[in-house]
Amino acid sequence: MSQHLEPASSHPPSAVIWVGFIAMCIGMFMGILDIQVVATSLPTIQQAINIDPDQMSWIQTVYLIAEVIAIPLTGLLTRVLTMRWLFVASIGLFVVASTGCAASNDFGELVAWRVVQGFSGGTLIPAVFSAVFILFPNERQALATTIAGVLAVLAPTVGPIIGGWLTSTYSWHWLFLINIVPGIVSALVAWQFLPRQKGDVSELRHLDGLSLLMMALALASLELGLKEAPTSGWISPYVLSLLAFSLVSGSAFASRSLRRTRPIVDLHHFRDRNFLVGSALSFVLGIGLFGSVYLMPVFLAFVRGHNALEIGMTMLVTGITQLLTAPIAVALEKRTDPRLLSAAGFGLFAIGLGMSAFHDPRSDFDAMFWPQVVRGAAIMFCLLPPTRLALGTLPASRVPDASGLFNLMRNLGGAIGIAMIDTIIYTRSEPLGQRLWDQLRAGDAATAAFIGAPAGTITGSTGEFAPDTIAALDPLVQTAASVQAINQAWLIVAILTGCALLFLPFARRLTASQP
Repeated sequence: MSQHLEPASSHPPSAVIWVGFIAMCIGMFMGILDIQVVATSLPTIQQAINIDPDQMSWIQTVYLIAEVIAIPLTGLLTRVLTMRWLFVASIGLFVVASTGCAASNDFGELVAWRVVQGFSGGTLIPAVFSAVFILFPNERQALATTIAGVLAVLAPTVGPIIGGWLTSTYSWHWLFLINIVPGIVSALVAWQFLPRQKGDVSELRHLDGLSLLMMALALASLELGLKEAPTSGWISPYVLSLLAFSLVSGSAFASRSLRRTRPIVDLHHFRDRNFLVGSALSFVLGIGLFGSVYLMPVFLAFVRGHNALEIGMTMLVTGITQLLTAPIAVALEKRTDPRLLSAAGFGLFAIGLGMSAFHDPRSDFDAMFWPQVVRGAAIMFCLLPPTRLALGTLPASRVPDASGLFNLMRNLGGAIGIAMIDTIIYTRSEPLGQRLWDQLRAGDAATAAFIGAPAGTITGSTGEFAPDTIAALDPLVQTAASVQAINQAWLIVAILTGCALLFLPFARRLTASQP
């Protein structure tokens, strides 16, 4: 493996290095932001270019598939191109693809450009997090990770605001056009200020095409299976075949990669106990982070009827709290065992998720304020210490590969978490609605109050309601059943996030000579 990546020196990094790194962070922010702003405005795009409703979700799906394939390739691409040229090429291609998306006139054209956009954007997050440990000495890594982490988590938070404002004020084309100027500026700044290194094109001569194909097929079929499972059913032939194909392809890829001296993705990183624990924490964080960012818009849009801009204003609480607590996280991260900080972070994050499991159909900003504050205060403690556990003790030459795997685990956790949430909402709403009807027929006043039934509708007597009463109560019951299903999803996500505490005893304590 190429050794052209040198570890950061013990001297404080110059202002030039910081400028180059911040340019990388801005590019990463635009890549993450693009996912959210497009997601909130899919109906507008669908109507503008006459996309069939059942095809609309592919605009996001193809992006996510391309992204998840690109993420683990970051190490290989870094060795071939160097960190500097990988970022410049990725953000440049991302800008070109964004322009193509904005100029698209039909579904096929838009999907093709979204594939390019997803692949180029997929390398940005792992490239930035590997840069933390390549560009900066130990004492500066916490600050650099915080800057990257704040922007990485802030992008989904402000995405609904920006997406809603752009589509309502201008047009859907600006969802993509906003990437152009920041993308060009960050590419030029990074090209000028990031360190010059020598690439290793000999890596391409050893490229294992079969392993690359197997990895791409495994990840793509897994993403498709997770997308279809909630609606088609987890045991439907289509979903089972996709998941089985993913398992077979993934197993073949792993077996082949472990036998090769120069694999596309070095899975031997998982033999490092701290990297394995850090990756498990990253996976769990993906479930909680992606799950919370998904559940709040679902509730606010479908239960409360808010538009994208109103949803974004509500969700901004998490981002503001995260910004306020980031300096505290940096200060503690330098002085505290990362295992203890991770335990505190994931414990607090699980509590914040669990606090959202008690909404009723009338819950709004006030009810969501404190759960968001708790989650926002916890996020940096769920990101900084696990990143240090996973990547902070590795040699610089191994960091890009490891960063790709580490970030892939978070994305896979998010994909599985969202599929699980959709499954709960799809499968639990109907039986919960039937139970609400049974309780109403039994004259349960608490149930009537929960669904918001008009005074006097429930008299306390048992039996069937009159047809006009059923017609009046039915939309209230359906909404309340959806709320209960969403609450159950919040609770399951909270429990799974709390399970992160089970991994921490297996991590080794970092010695004084380590970051």
